[in-house]
Amino acid sequence: MTAIVVIAKECLPGRVKTRLHPALSYEQAAGLAAAGLDDTLAAALALPATRRILAFDGVVPPVTAAAFEILPQVSGGLDERLAAVFDSLEEPVLLVGMDTPQLTATLLEPVFTDWDDATDAWFGPASDGGFWALALGEPRPGVSRGDLIRGVPMSCDDTGARQLARLRNAGLRVRQLPLLTDVDTIADADAVARVAPHSRFAAALLAMRPDGPDATGSTTVRGR
Repeated sequence: MTAIVVIAKECLPGRVKTRLHPALSYEQAAGLAAAGLDDTLAAALALPATRRILAFDGVVPPVTAAAFEILPQVSGGLDERLAAVFDSLEEPVLLVGMDTPQLTATLLEPVFTDWDDATDAWFGPASDGGFWALALGEPRPGVSRGDLIRGVPMSCDDTGARQLARLRNAGLRVRQLPLLTDVDTIADADAVARVAPHSRFAAALLAMRPDGPDATGSTTVRGR
């Protein structure tokens, strides 16, 4: 009885993956983000979730989300938006972002097949210091699951470490999912495409950069 939630924003030029510019145009960056989101939604569809939800910031959801319930994101910082998702649901919830198109149903399957009584949460760390997945069990009486997230500084080099510490300090027994690369920079995009060469993301990137990673002569800038 576990729901999966994909949290995403509408893939509009200048609104998503802006750090891929100038290696890609804003239009290309939006197209690449859309391809990656489609990969993520496909992985979610392949899992035995009892509910599939798209927590969406935008007006027009992707066509590939037709089988998903649409949950509008609340206003506020990312911590508030993540917290609101968990507070709005009653069942165990696995939440994943839209920035790791290399994820597969196989990577997430243990959350659905191996969640035992000794596990309270699952945590998927990202290589940039953030996290790409977070699963929390049923809420405890009088306890807000959102409070496990609310107030954690987001988009920082230590966001993941702080979030994991918040869970453990609350007494939760946490199991970890594999480390994945968030697509923030063009170097990240190239790396993810190599890991998942058959993904929609990789095909879209290849169409934009047919000569490979050196086609743009781009450099990577650290930071979010």
